[in-house]
Amino acid sequence: MSTNASIASAFEHAAALMELLGEDKFRINAHARVARAVNDLTTDLASIAGDPKALTAIEGIGAKTAAKITELVRTGKVEEFDELAARVPAGLPALLNVPGLGPKTVRRAWQELGIEDVAALKAAMDDGSLAGLPRLGAKAVEKIRKGLDQLERSAGRLPLGIAMPMAEGIVAFLSTLDGVERAAFAGSLRRGKDTIGDLDILVVAMDAAAVHEAFCAHEDVASVIARGESKSSVLMKLSVSLGRWGRALGSDAEPAVQVDLRVVPAESWGAAMQYFTGSKEHNLKLRERAVKQGLTLNEYGLFKDDGENGPPQSRGIEPVASESEEDIYRALKVVFPEPELREDRGELSAKKLPELIQLGDLKAELHGHTTESDGKLSLDELVEGAIARGFHTIAVTDHSKSSAQAGGLDEKRLRAQAKQIDEAQERFGDRMRILKGSEVDILADGSLDFDDDTLASLDVVVASPHTALSQEPAAATKRLLRAIEHPMVHILGHPTGRLINARGGLEPAMDELFAAAKEHSVALEINAHWMRLDLRDTHVRAAVEAGCLLAIDCDVHSLGDFDNARYGVLTGRRGWLTAEQCVNCWPADRQSDWLKSKR
Repeated sequence: MSTNASIASAFEHAAALMELLGEDKFRINAHARVARAVNDLTTDLASIAGDPKALTAIEGIGAKTAAKITELVRTGKVEEFDELAARVPAGLPALLNVPGLGPKTVRRAWQELGIEDVAALKAAMDDGSLAGLPRLGAKAVEKIRKGLDQLERSAGRLPLGIAMPMAEGIVAFLSTLDGVERAAFAGSLRRGKDTIGDLDILVVAMDAAAVHEAFCAHEDVASVIARGESKSSVLMKLSVSLGRWGRALGSDAEPAVQVDLRVVPAESWGAAMQYFTGSKEHNLKLRERAVKQGLTLNEYGLFKDDGENGPPQSRGIEPVASESEEDIYRALKVVFPEPELREDRGELSAKKLPELIQLGDLKAELHGHTTESDGKLSLDELVEGAIARGFHTIAVTDHSKSSAQAGGLDEKRLRAQAKQIDEAQERFGDRMRILKGSEVDILADGSLDFDDDTLASLDVVVASPHTALSQEPAAATKRLLRAIEHPMVHILGHPTGRLINARGGLEPAMDELFAAAKEHSVALEINAHWMRLDLRDTHVRAAVEAGCLLAIDCDVHSLGDFDNARYGVLTGRRGWLTAEQCVNCWPADRQSDWLKSKR
């Protein structure tokens, strides 16, 4: 685990312990804020841990928490955190993950019933003692029981590429119901996060009860958690194939995910979409802005604050804005942020936001495999797939010889493939530009899998790490810098080698990579496969700010892989990427000039 990941984990755990101990809310929020801030950084805090000014310059880190970061880096622990841990049973924090169990309930169960872990919780539900806690009762216990069952059966956080098709299927189903006027998904899925905890679906309908009934009766519903007039929650079996990536979900049980359906009034659609899209941090800042303007914001709309208690809509107050998200942001004098930007990373204070890259901006695929290595497509099929997407360029980048498990090509096979590409270019003519390339392994010491003469014969070189993915950060940094600095390299492919929910990958000093990539005009890849999304969003944001070139590639192995482009684009948008900085969006002549500049 990298220094930053260790720091973020320590502060997250400390915040959870404080909640269980009933500590001051301000202290809890301060530590949770540090965890969020550190998770977003691309600079290794180990390098500035002894510099209080540099630490406190990071938004979310104050003088006291900076001192704790320094202590953690220097000693490997924080004495205060150890003291907190000593006051809380080891199995207690895990109970905070159970839906229906909040910190206050967990604390009461611990203090009054001696419940210290999941096993004790189950026993207390079975013998009825949990229902005896004040303000709990049989219904609440049943809700907790279902929440625990959900947690044990759930696949955990779903990769974006599983969650999105599933949500789209649910929305399509609901849209076919009589009386449904609008349906859409919201939440972290709409923001394009790489993993999703649960699915949030919003609907406008004439007959809310009928929609809830049909939703709860859906053939993929494993169990109904709750059903009400405005909201229903179910545990739904995954309706998409996991294929070879299923192991990454980390559960032997039949995987399922919680889906929440809310039926909202038509006049509140915009407010509801804004509220349930989040993020929590973004919404908190937006509500603070509303309060400063004498307004109050909730899922029903933006209202003038009349000083009375209770929701304003219940008193018949007309909203200032509610029907569209744009109206709400305009009324609050905020530049409209696209959903992917709503993470409280400066979007609400920006006077101008970038025109984010869109799926239709992509005009080339620069990372594609054929049956010559581990792809499922012939050369012609790969080209035809690119033509069907409206691209002007496809790069054939089969694996190099060290990737023996992937059928990597040696120099002789690479030369033979080059002739095949020339012949294919004649067949396809000006319908598609076909580039000769290779996904060349970056070996553990940073050297490349082919010599310079071989690399010089290629139109495009994608240099990628595939082995030694648990290297120490310093070694990983040196290794990737050597590849970036190689004069024949165009693209650094999936730079960390991570697999979402399965493998952490390399943890290099990203700021050093960004500086080198800009200097050497090397594009950093956002590998669009939903199990990679590498670079990740926070890396993209830092790379964009550093002025780097980026590439969004599907790493095509089969025809359906072209469809993963949307996940790469979402990740790019979350990193504030524009089409101008993405080499896949450039016209053919400009892209060709860049490729030739490395020869």
